[in-house]
Amino acid sequence: MKHLLKTLVIGSAFALTMASQAMAQTKVTIGHFGDPVPYKALIADGSLEKATGWKIEWRQFASGAEVNAAMASGGIQISEIGSSPLSAGLSSGLPYQMVSVGKVIDSSEALVTRNGSGIEKPADLKGKRIAVPIGSTAHYSLMGALKMNGMTERDITLLGMSPPEIAAAWAQNAIDAAFVWVPVQAKLRENGKVMYTAGDVARAAGFHTFNAWVANDKFAAENRDGLAKFLRANFEINADYHKNKAAWNADSPKVKAVAASVGVSPAAVVPMLDGTIYPDAELTMSANWMGGGAAKTIKGTAEFLKSAGRINKTADDYGQFVNPEFARAAAAK
Repeated sequence: MKHLLKTLVIGSAFALTMASQAMAQTKVTIGHFGDPVPYKALIADGSLEKATGWKIEWRQFASGAEVNAAMASGGIQISEIGSSPLSAGLSSGLPYQMVSVGKVIDSSEALVTRNGSGIEKPADLKGKRIAVPIGSTAHYSLMGALKMNGMTERDITLLGMSPPEIAAAWAQNAIDAAFVWVPVQAKLRENGKVMYTAGDVARAAGFHTFNAWVANDKFAAENRDGLAKFLRANFEINADYHKNKAAWNADSPKVKAVAASVGVSPAAVVPMLDGTIYPDAELTMSANWMGGGAAKTIKGTAEFLKSAGRINKTADDYGQFVNPEFARAAAAK
């Protein structure tokens, strides 16, 4: 009997220890931005937690620079991040890897000029007060727009602001223009006009921008299955959006869930979603992205940032930081 009790006690203690470890391993903090994207429809109903088995804490950031700081401190394990701060983070040796592409940016980020600012054409940007989240994809696109017109940041009054700060400054007529993403961009357009979208700058000058999914190196190595399941859920919701776009209307439960997460009306979300490409498994694994193209884009971005004095060094090869393993597993189902 004593032997049996001892066995039961040891067995129970072992089970509790293993359960505690499992619970600790499944707590994941994921960074995101306050923009409307299809996967946010999966947050409200807990679909991502069900798919991965993780207990997820979502942490919102105002810019990729904040994501890099959180990754450096170990405060998050996974995050969205724009291609410009991604290039900066990888160049500085932060311990994360790109595991997938989250979205390809087009009209969801744009340079908006305020009505009454005196800006009617690109040349009028010179000397004006232009706000942007420093180090973001929007900042990179702004630098591209200036270069297209023979200017640099020295030719304008550059003001580093978060999206909420941009909205407040705009309301006070304290800035003349801003390069920013939705939903704040939509507010600016109520009293302004779009001069360039990020897509315009990419097509005209090669300043391509995207959001990546990145994961802490150690976390990725220890959570391969969960990470693949996380990406698979993203691929599926992205595919659903593009295949059934008409169904993603203001009355759609998915759009309502996205709207609730962003804090705007469902009717406002519909056109906001339309300004971006959300990659499914096939596009993600294509030569343009996880098949090699992403590393080339990151390298080009890093080299431009270094030439502009925004970062101090670049890596010889960014392919070492782009890991297609998890996206490939997710695509294979």
